[in-house]
Amino acid sequence: MEPKSDDGSSNIRVRLLYNDGRIEDNTISGPTSFSRTCFNGLNALSGVGILSVPYALASGGWLSLIFLFIIAISTYYTSSLIQRCMDIDPTIRNYPDIGERAFGTMGRMLVSTTMNVELYMVVTGFLILEGDNLQNLFGDHIQLQIFGLEGKQCFVIIISLIILPTVWLNNMSILSYISATGVLASIVLLASILWAALFDGIGFQTSQTHFINWKGMPTAISLYAFCYCAHPVFPTLYTSMINPKKFSKVMFVCFLLCTISYASMAIVGYLMFGPSVLSQITLNLPTNKTSSKVAIYTTLVNPIAKYSLMIKPLENSIENQLPIHYKARVCSLLIRTALVISTVIVALAIPFFGYLMSLVGAFLSVTASIVLPCLCFLKISGIYQRLGFEQVFIVGIVIMGIAIMLVGTYTSVLQIISHL
Repeated sequence: MEPKSDDGSSNIRVRLLYNDGRIEDNTISGPTSFSRTCFNGLNALSGVGILSVPYALASGGWLSLIFLFIIAISTYYTSSLIQRCMDIDPTIRNYPDIGERAFGTMGRMLVSTTMNVELYMVVTGFLILEGDNLQNLFGDHIQLQIFGLEGKQCFVIIISLIILPTVWLNNMSILSYISATGVLASIVLLASILWAALFDGIGFQTSQTHFINWKGMPTAISLYAFCYCAHPVFPTLYTSMINPKKFSKVMFVCFLLCTISYASMAIVGYLMFGPSVLSQITLNLPTNKTSSKVAIYTTLVNPIAKYSLMIKPLENSIENQLPIHYKARVCSLLIRTALVISTVIVALAIPFFGYLMSLVGAFLSVTASIVLPCLCFLKISGIYQRLGFEQVFIVGIVIMGIAIMLVGTYTSVLQIISHL
């Protein structure tokens, strides 16, 4: 028995075969408590998506809020399907294992590719966001130049150096302390935006809002889906818990609190700036107001806290493919450093936060968080062989997910091409 599981957690699942033919599955729990797992889960679900929900609401109109709640309920349900897959087969330790258990090697490749590309693009978006907000805050006062790069590009490089040490961490219990700052950042951000509206003279523009905008609905739904793109991280959280049986309660707390914060930010931000709200609401705020500075500084904290947690499954996936003699600590640090450098390069080459996140939400987030959990559970559980309410419900979620993926991806690609 090895001291750690394949996904890097200290939670070990073993299957024992006795001489009399009995088979017993045992779980050796990890070091992360219920409260710390809640912090990790909240940090995975909350974060930069909260900046884009006002823009999403402005794109689709008030009626699009219905889709926010539909996606929240659907993704909460699919998170429970992931847990049920892991309960059916205790040898499952991570998201790719679920794909392999359901559809063999091809299933593992599909899940791994989708998961890793999604997480990679999400953390790349973190760097773009950091560069945008730092440039908005200090661009008129500080002139930077690094390797011939200027302005926002320099800020992207600087923030990557700050994030790098957090990527080197292994213990999920330690990451929970970093995660706690990300959860606090979301609360402070919402409070700061509300303060700016009520007491700093921005106010509300109810007359400029729209009930529905069908043309912008695909963008709105895609960004809502992006808000719930943390499913590839859930198996890692599950296997790191002291008592994995409480995982469903963790998910309920995380999804409930995050949905409340997303809906609140969407409504407040849309009322403040109407159709003119930008893809990051902090870019609309006047930088000479204290509340605006608090909101922007808070925005800068969130990706720093979240980057390491989101990229961890990708790190594990790469490191687990290495031969044993390459799994030394030095090799691990080099791989993680190379990943950070590569995300910096992509962020500098494609600096379109709103359009990139819309594409990620429509294509990758919907696939990883809605479609794949449903299909894998149907196959692993075997309930696809009979007809019942749950089977019909799951198929309905899959059809909805595919429709969002097709329409949203098409719309997002057209937007990116038109702005190249």
